[in-house]
Amino acid sequence: MLISTSRKPSQKTRKFCKNLAHATGSTSVNRGKSNMRELLLKALELDEHNLAIVNEIKGNPSRVTFYSNKGEILLIILIGVTTSNERCHILPKNLKIVSKVEKLNVLSEILGFKLVDKASENYILISKEDDLIAKINFVNKFGDKTDLQINVKKILDGEL
Repeated sequence: MLISTSRKPSQKTRKFCKNLAHATGSTSVNRGKSNMRELLLKALELDEHNLAIVNEIKGNPSRVTFYSNKGEILLIILIGVTTSNERCHILPKNLKIVSKVEKLNVLSEILGFKLVDKASENYILISKEDDLIAKINFVNKFGDKTDLQINVKKILDGEL
């Protein structure tokens, strides 16, 4: 997956994109003046199947829109994030997804990771939280939760 930012991203948004790309084995590019067509062409050029655009509000990542490489919207999630300066120690090629939120099972297809019932290491945990729709945590190869966390506030199924 190709991960990109909105037009003039804050440092926090760029950092989140780089952390997410590292954790998922994706490619991250700063958008700059590129339009959607150019980003989709870049994704095809890099042999990436999907594109994620991270938008921000007041300098904080607030929305991730997932597109197919044909430009179709697959999923939109409104988010809050926690990032880290430390290495995640995640092996993307062995990554799996453990999801307790059915509406987010589609992330398995979008990210290209196998959906499993449980795992002990190297997985993305999508859990239900009281005040949120979901919390997405990344568990490293040692079985420890990393500081990279995505709080899903709302899921928009391809609507704007």
